[in-house]
Amino acid sequence: MSPELRSAHLAANGITLAYDSFGDEAAETILLIAGLGTQMIRWTAPFCRELVTRGYRVVRFDNRDTGRSTHFTEHGAMDFATLVSALAEGRRPELAYTLDDMASDALGLLDALSIRRAHIVGRSMGGMIAQILASEHPSRVLSLTSIMSATGNPVMPSAEPDAMTMMMRPAPDPVSDEAGFLDHGVAFARRIAGTGHPFDEEACRALLWEEVRRGRASGGFGRQLAAVGVAGDRRSRLAAITAPTLVIHGTDDPLFLPACGEDTAASIPDAKMMMIPGMGHDLPPSLYRAIADAIEQNARRSSNSASGE
Repeated sequence: MSPELRSAHLAANGITLAYDSFGDEAAETILLIAGLGTQMIRWTAPFCRELVTRGYRVVRFDNRDTGRSTHFTEHGAMDFATLVSALAEGRRPELAYTLDDMASDALGLLDALSIRRAHIVGRSMGGMIAQILASEHPSRVLSLTSIMSATGNPVMPSAEPDAMTMMMRPAPDPVSDEAGFLDHGVAFARRIAGTGHPFDEEACRALLWEEVRRGRASGGFGRQLAAVGVAGDRRSRLAAITAPTLVIHGTDDPLFLPACGEDTAASIPDAKMMMIPGMGHDLPPSLYRAIADAIEQNARRSSNSASGE
């Protein structure tokens, strides 16, 4: 293990969270929140080190129901058709947890690590969690960066149908059909990648298999999807955010179309918008430096320079 990387588990918000910490623990912290059904390693070590070289401590963690954090398999799988039907009828389906619970996990992690304030960066569902954290706990958030995410505004355009169909199609069992599982994951990753940056199939396969090795929560994707589905319109909450905010979005995002990023920036006071040509619903290595630069510039906007101790 690299000497600047420390991995551990800790108790937070009544569950166990797995996390990694990069860099000097005395430096201001950037907390990275992962997206739907994915693990903290989607924030790759090279990207984390891009931020460390800018003088920050970087913490990434597995959300509940992913990787090596607590799994909620006792709640069973959430059927997508059942979820859609309930929402269409105005009924709230029974949930294992909500996005607010997941925001409380992130807050609990900061507490357990004795980090008083942090720069919060979230991607996709993680962006939603970061938005909630910034709106409900302003004293804990130095800055907010919301990447490839949305506000829950019901008038925003829907995901492109073929991309949504691929996302919802069950993956083969990686134990009995490793090749099928990897082909399924690579095909979806290629579909949501943008046209402006290289797609590395070999790296994608390695990342997907590393997630399998670290631990898959049966039904976790569906339970997280249900939490997103019932989260509702957050615009009134976002209007209360006081932290310097940056919204990053790709012009080629097929899941949250560019209008979703623009809507996010418009909903947060004084938010800055960074629309990246050719970027899809992913974070390719060719953009690591530019995105790290943008996160740093937004972090420097914070009027509070206290270290996250």
